[in-house]
Amino acid sequence: MSTRPPSLVRADRDIYSVGRLNREVRQLLDHGLPLLWVEGEISNFSRPASGHWYFSLKDRDAQVRCAMFRGRNAVLRMTPRDGQRVLVRARAGLFEARGEFQLVVEHLEDAGVGALRQEYELLRAKLEAEGLFDPAHKRPLPKAPGVIGVITSPTGAAIRDILNILRRRFPAARVVIHPAAVQGKEAVPQLLAALALASIRAECDVLIVARGGGSLEDLWAFNDESLARALRAAPMPVVTGIGHETDFTIADFVADVRAPTPSGAAELVTPDGAAWRAGFAALDARLQQLAARRLRSGDEQLSRLSRRLTLTHPGVRLQQGAQRLDELEQRLTGRLRLVLADARLRTQRLDARLAQASPALALQRLAQRRALLDARLRRVLPARLTALAQRHEVARRTLHAVSPLATLDRGYAIVSREDGRLLRDSAAAPVGTRIIARLGRGHLEAIVTGAAPADPPETP
Repeated sequence: MSTRPPSLVRADRDIYSVGRLNREVRQLLDHGLPLLWVEGEISNFSRPASGHWYFSLKDRDAQVRCAMFRGRNAVLRMTPRDGQRVLVRARAGLFEARGEFQLVVEHLEDAGVGALRQEYELLRAKLEAEGLFDPAHKRPLPKAPGVIGVITSPTGAAIRDILNILRRRFPAARVVIHPAAVQGKEAVPQLLAALALASIRAECDVLIVARGGGSLEDLWAFNDESLARALRAAPMPVVTGIGHETDFTIADFVADVRAPTPSGAAELVTPDGAAWRAGFAALDARLQQLAARRLRSGDEQLSRLSRRLTLTHPGVRLQQGAQRLDELEQRLTGRLRLVLADARLRTQRLDARLAQASPALALQRLAQRRALLDARLRRVLPARLTALAQRHEVARRTLHAVSPLATLDRGYAIVSREDGRLLRDSAAAPVGTRIIARLGRGHLEAIVTGAAPADPPETP
C-alpha cells in the first residue's frame, strides 16, 4: 500500500472530467471513421420546432440514435416516417451533453433506390477511371454565343425558365430547341437523337442539356453510359442544368460545365446584357478619352514640329552661323594673344639666358680670374721658391753625406767585373779576370794577375 500523501498520488494521475472525456471521444469518432452508408428502419422519428430531425435507426440486432440537421434535411424531397426502411450517409459522432453515441446524417434516401445508387456509383467509377471526368478535357464556354442549343422537354417548366433568362440577359443570341423526353423509357433514345442532330448540324456555339428536379428514378436517364459518352464526344461545349443543386448525375460529371439548375445553365452560357451595356459605355468613354488624348498629342506634336521648323529655318541657321563665327573669331583672337604673350615671355627668358652665356662675359670673367691668379702667383712664388731652395740645399748636403761618392773622395774605390757585378770577394775574380775600379774621380781598368784570400777574423 502506498505511503505517499493523497495529494501527491492525485497529482501523478491524469484525471479526466466527464466533459473532457466525451469531447475527446467525439473527436476520436469524428476523425477515426469516414463517411458511412448505413441501412435500417426508422423509429421514434421527431421533428421539433428547430427543424432538425431526430430518430433511431434499427435492425434485428441493434439500434443507433441519429440526428439530421435542418441544413441537410431541407433539400430532401421526402419526409421519413416510422417503420420506413432507409439508406443514410452519416458520420459517427457523440452527443457530448449526454454522452450518447449517434450518427450525424448528411443524406437520406429510401432503401428501395439502393440498387440504383450502387449502379450509379459503379458507372461513375468506371467512367472516371477512363478519364471522361478529367478537368483537362473540359472546354471553355464562348463569351458571346451567337447560337445557343437547348435539349430538354418542350413542355416542362425548365424550357420556360431558360428562355426567359436568355431573353433577358442576351436577346442577341438565337436559340435552337432540340425537344426530347427527359424521363421514362423513351428519354435516353430521344436524348441521344437530339444530341446527334445537334452535333450533325453544328450550328450551336454551346449546348444546354436540362430538366427540372425529381427523384433519383426521375433523373435516371441522365445516368446512362451511352448518353455520357455522346456528351463527351459532342463538338461544342456542353452545359448541364439537371434537377436541383444537390442532384448530381453522370451527365453532370461528363459535361464541360455543370450548373445547379436549368436557370443557372442559362445564366452560365450568356453574358449579362446590362454588364455588356455598361462595358460598352465604359469602352465608349475610354474611346473618347483616347481620341481626345490623341488630338492633344497631335496638337503638341504639331507645336513641336512648328518650333523645330522655326529653329531649322535658313535665316535662323545663318544667324546662328554668324554668331558662331563671331564666337570663333573672339576665341581665335584671345588664343593668338595668349600665344604671342607666351612667345614674348619665352624670348625674354632666352635673351636673359643668352646674355648670361655670352663669350664676352665669359672672357671678362676669365680675365678677371687670371689677373687675380697672377697677383696671387706673384705674391706666393718668391717665397715658395726660397723655401724650395732651402729644402734642396739641406737635402743635397744630407745626400752627399751618405753618398758613396764621398767615400770614394777619401781614397776608396768600387770594383766590379766587366759584366757589372760588384766584387766583394777575391775568389770571385780569378787571375785573368778583367775588372773596373771606380774612383772618386774617374775609373781604372785592369786585369787580375794574382789574388789572396781574405784574412780570418780575429778572435777576441
